[in-house]
Amino acid sequence: MGNCTTLPLHRMDLYSVTTVLLVMLMTILLTKYTKILLEKSKLPPGPTPLPIIGTLHKMNFNNIVKSLLDLSKKYGDIYTVYEGSQPVIVLCNYKTIKDTLIDKAEEFSGRAYFPSFFDFTKGDDFAFSSGEKWKELRRFAMLTLGSLGVGKRSFEERIREEAMCLTDVLRKSNGSSIDPNYNILRAMSNVICSVVFGNRFEYNEEHFQKLVLCVQDNFRIMSTRWGLLYNIFPNVLRYIPGPHHEIMENFKFMGDFIKMKMENNMKTLDRNNPRDFIDCFLIKMEKEKNNEKTFYNPDTLVMCSLILFFGGTETVSATFRFTLLFVMKHPSVAAKVYGEIDSVIGQRPPNYEDRHSMPYTVAFLYEIQRYADVVPLALPHELTMDTQIYNYKFKKGTVFTPVLTSAHNDKTQFDNPENFDPKHFLDENGKLIKNEALMPFSAGKRICPGKSLADMEIFLFITTLLQKFTIKSTVPPEKISVTPAAVGLGHIPPSYEICFLPRTCTEE
Repeated sequence: MGNCTTLPLHRMDLYSVTTVLLVMLMTILLTKYTKILLEKSKLPPGPTPLPIIGTLHKMNFNNIVKSLLDLSKKYGDIYTVYEGSQPVIVLCNYKTIKDTLIDKAEEFSGRAYFPSFFDFTKGDDFAFSSGEKWKELRRFAMLTLGSLGVGKRSFEERIREEAMCLTDVLRKSNGSSIDPNYNILRAMSNVICSVVFGNRFEYNEEHFQKLVLCVQDNFRIMSTRWGLLYNIFPNVLRYIPGPHHEIMENFKFMGDFIKMKMENNMKTLDRNNPRDFIDCFLIKMEKEKNNEKTFYNPDTLVMCSLILFFGGTETVSATFRFTLLFVMKHPSVAAKVYGEIDSVIGQRPPNYEDRHSMPYTVAFLYEIQRYADVVPLALPHELTMDTQIYNYKFKKGTVFTPVLTSAHNDKTQFDNPENFDPKHFLDENGKLIKNEALMPFSAGKRICPGKSLADMEIFLFITTLLQKFTIKSTVPPEKISVTPAAVGLGHIPPSYEICFLPRTCTEE
């Protein structure tokens, strides 16, 4: 019969099937890649995407913002990157962001899929929903915040009381060096807690400590390579071990706490005297109970409350931690702020109205928001209709990422933006200039609804603390680093030690 051998039939079948599957897979990938390249020719310029990973090979995941800014130097102020097979249009510099988010606000009012939040909230909130649901829930949130006094003079007392609680805690350090992060985080969170939950918490309350750490932990993870990759490849990362899984665990803890508060509020609800955001939502739910198309239900109550709590905790806290860092880093600037506090406020409690007589202090806080740039990238926007921008025609559903950092460092708007200088917001006579290129809360119809509250908090907290304490660093100013510990969804402040030395308002 000869010496030739043959493969068993089942092994031949397996080989044939594997070969066919590989050919089919390669054909699908090639077809999809060809389609991407054809579509790319109609989009703004950008690096050539690779199969599967898109343009991720052009990104430094330790500093995604710098990567995007570097690409803009080569491809212009509006260019295309690919997150896998998904094209994303990147917007850089103030004019480009203004021409889109502000001048075409309605077209850019959609929210693109953002997995690290959406996979938990399911879009049952006013930040990660779109269309009529977003419009209705955002409108309700804005009206409710206003009815609870947020941003108004009547709300100042709550902020001042919390600022005094923080000074009492810091005074107990007796001037020794401490890491202020945790105390600032709890103080800032208590302000939004008084809105959402109707009360503040003692700093050592167990659930409260866990809540604020969940917020800070999520903001940190979302600013690491794990968080960035999860938002690009959620269907893959869900099955890969890593710290990104803690995001959903933390959100679940927050959600369960809010559900508990909701159930307690239901038992003691006074429809004529709502105590907090949850009460107001419960009353609205009852009014809408016969409306089959209503957006008001227990799920949207929990998720809207969670978004308010999250947004009102870490971003404001991070801004305040950066503020203290810059007080130590720039003693000559700090001296002018101290002087304004002493001459305008003296020993009485600060008022938000004082800002009109304190241009240098306000300019200093604006410059903190510009330079520290706590939220460097706006959340992704999605077109709600076909739109033309410059010479490009974009289809409904196209995703855009505005790089807010590019506006804050736009040389057409700020002289020497690489330098920290409050004079960026002062004219030659020392009067305050409000530059529209400052966008710490984003811009357009998706601007943060808590902007007025955050502005009031930062001003009242910093003037209260500097009125009560001389801020000292444990190292010389020239050795203080203001480089963020992580860059992604946010600029995470570096850890540092600080001494709070009690002072009188007349102290030089």
